[in-house]
Amino acid sequence: MDTKKMIMGGLVVFVLFVIITQPVKAADIVKIGFQGISDAAHGIGAFMTELVR
Repeated sequence: MDTKKMIMGGLVVFVLFVIITQPVKAADIVKIGFQGISDAAHGIGAFMTELVR
């Protein structure tokens, strides 16, 4: 079996395990991740706005 497929399969199983056993903690992690992406996008937007001025 391909090593990459084994690693991805293991990662999927781990993520599903965490979601099933600790749904509140998993939701908090996802929320933090999306908040980080949102903050980064806002920062890039502010930077570009300042470049244009």
